[in-house]
Amino acid sequence: MTKNTHFGFDTVAETEKARKVAGVFDSVAERYNLMNDLMSAGLHRLWKRFAVETGGVKKGDRVLDIAGGTGDLSALFLKHVGSSGEVWLTDINNSMLEIGRDRLLDEGAAVSVTQCDAERLPFPNDYFNCVTCAFGLRNMTHKDVAFREMLRVLRPGGRVIVLEFSRVWKPLQRFYDLYSFSVLPAMGKFIANDSNSYRYLAESIRVHPGQEEIKQLMQQVGFDRVEYFNLTGNVVALHRGYKF
Repeated sequence: MTKNTHFGFDTVAETEKARKVAGVFDSVAERYNLMNDLMSAGLHRLWKRFAVETGGVKKGDRVLDIAGGTGDLSALFLKHVGSSGEVWLTDINNSMLEIGRDRLLDEGAAVSVTQCDAERLPFPNDYFNCVTCAFGLRNMTHKDVAFREMLRVLRPGGRVIVLEFSRVWKPLQRFYDLYSFSVLPAMGKFIANDSNSYRYLAESIRVHPGQEEIKQLMQQVGFDRVEYFNLTGNVVALHRGYKF
């Protein structure tokens, strides 16, 4: 029997979700960075810097950047791990990954790039000091499977950092909904010639589990000392967990 899942507010077969999400990111890849700056008024850069600092990586560490897309986090992590460390930029979407790869090459950054599914990571057990995923978790069909894979590839003592849109602070809800469902699709149409993909973005945030639900899921799959930090009126939450 075919299982169903969310694609924004729509219900689709699990086997269809990956294809539909791929279509979204194929469409927005070229304007992705520009739209991120416009949509968040540049705040996404501060959120990502906070994520890197929270990761606590040091020289020589190995970092896995899941759903890393255009390489923002990978570029920041490279500065922390130095030439003796490793940063692997991964994404399931080739259009996004090509942009990230080319950008990092242009910057002279020595990062390894791999196209892969977060639910089937092609890395050995106990390899990375830090695994990070920024704004990609909500697009994954089986979040529990992805978390188990993150746990598997982490070394004992390693930590996972998940940055994702979350449940906004209640007093901001009305304004946030107006922005998400009216302004954002209009901006997407004007800048990226694609309003539907940005409507999906707004919808995918609404059906994504909240802060406590993600914390519980991480604990259920085996992460320890799980905590989260709400950022910018809870628009975004950063979850951190450890492997022991």
